[in-house]
Amino acid sequence: MSITLEKLQRLKRQAGGEIAPREPAPLPAPPARPTFAPRPAQASIEQLRQLLRIRAPSPPLCPPSTDRALPGIEIAPGLHLREVQVADDAVPATFCGVFDRKDALDASRMLFFDTETTGLAGGTGTRAFMIGAADWHGGALRIRQLTMRTMAAEQAMLDAFRTWVAPDTLLVSYNGKCYDAPLLATRYRLARQTNPLAGLAHVDLLYPTRRAYRGVYENCRLATIERQVLRIVREDDLPGSEAPAAWLAFLRGGSAQNLRRVLAHNHQDVVSLSRLLRHLSAMHVRTAELAG
Repeated sequence: MSITLEKLQRLKRQAGGEIAPREPAPLPAPPARPTFAPRPAQASIEQLRQLLRIRAPSPPLCPPSTDRALPGIEIAPGLHLREVQVADDAVPATFCGVFDRKDALDASRMLFFDTETTGLAGGTGTRAFMIGAADWHGGALRIRQLTMRTMAAEQAMLDAFRTWVAPDTLLVSYNGKCYDAPLLATRYRLARQTNPLAGLAHVDLLYPTRRAYRGVYENCRLATIERQVLRIVREDDLPGSEAPAAWLAFLRGGSAQNLRRVLAHNHQDVVSLSRLLRHLSAMHVRTAELAG
């Protein structure tokens, strides 16, 4: 015979006593907590730098090289001058300037110039580390090039280039009106010097070349015009886009091999300017003769 707890309690109350309630069964113990927590994923060095706003260290300097020679002479601390003369055809007193909407161009006043710079964007952060110029002197084409071996030589380079420019100089360039001349003007302004190029007559050969050959060839870059029109083929030429890296590597103590190639590239640029001016002038002379 079985009796429920409820009936037993009721009978106990009727008899004047009370039965203590049954204690609940203890709950099972929670599982033991692990003695170690999982390790969080480690942040990368670059993520830590971004969180702490710390700039990454500069790349290591190039290994010092013993090949540091540049052709020419040092004319000021950190400034190198290379000067050569190239045999050239007879130079007339004037060239036909119809291609640039001018009557005549005085050959004795011409200064062909081109710069090699630390970038193509322009602005105050871009500087010229090399200036090349050519003029007819003593029956030959004289090429002079200034190269900065150190950042501190810019003042000396600007001073030296100033001596090559006279008040009646006729500047000749390729895209120099939009790039080289404004860049040099900025560097003179930052050096708090007067700009020797200001107010000078300027023949930019890019524009007449475009008028003559736009649509004829794939583009009117100087290298294309050299190859297609002037029949000049460069050997082992360092592209102008690689010139900044070549100079920066040299500044860091690297070899001068690529910087010498930049010198050769710049040398050919100013020589090609003189050839292109002759070509454009002669082309319009022939056109005028045929029309007459």
